[in-house]
Amino acid sequence: MNRLVQILRHEVLLYKPWALLRFVVEQVFGRLHAAALGWPRGYLGPGGRVIGSRHIAVGARAHINRYAWLEAVYSFRGTLFQPSIQIGQRFSASDRLHISCVEKIVIGDDCLFGSGVYISDHNHGVYAGARQSAPSEAPVDRALQATGAVTIGSRVWIGDNVVIVGPLTIGDGAVIGANSVVKKDVPSNVIAAGIPLQVIKRFNPASGKWEKND
Repeated sequence: MNRLVQILRHEVLLYKPWALLRFVVEQVFGRLHAAALGWPRGYLGPGGRVIGSRHIAVGARAHINRYAWLEAVYSFRGTLFQPSIQIGQRFSASDRLHISCVEKIVIGDDCLFGSGVYISDHNHGVYAGARQSAPSEAPVDRALQATGAVTIGSRVWIGDNVVIVGPLTIGDGAVIGANSVVKKDVPSNVIAAGIPLQVIKRFNPASGKWEKND
């Protein structure tokens, strides 16, 4: 209802019918799409693609916007995997969310993701150890190499265009700044950003404020 009021109030007169029609169609099909996937009271926006849905569990009232790609990779070039993607309740993501999993990715409750967030627990190719991928091999043909699980706590806010590659844990209440690359653990209740990632502030419960990290 609030969204309808906003459309009526903020769109120009001739565009209002088109905006209303688009909103209604997207809401109906997005909720039907989520229901077919078994997401309780959820929404998956236009262009959303889900692969390996048997290996993906999403909590109640998840809202994922346009052009999302969630893939639990169960097979690649003859190699079988046992992936598990678990997303908590009241999850909210903007456009172009991409989650790709061969082992385990867990996201807690009440998380907010910006646009263009990418989360993975694997690489295309092997670049360390005894049997490594050669540059003469086409990248698309290189074996998928698990890097380790990704665990994101509850009430985490992740900004636009953040890249997250496991193994790592992001603690409850953390904030990750836009355009950051996360390849290591992030403590709870901190603001972190950059390439390489740095903790910028920590929340002080005594003062009730975010304070610069020393």
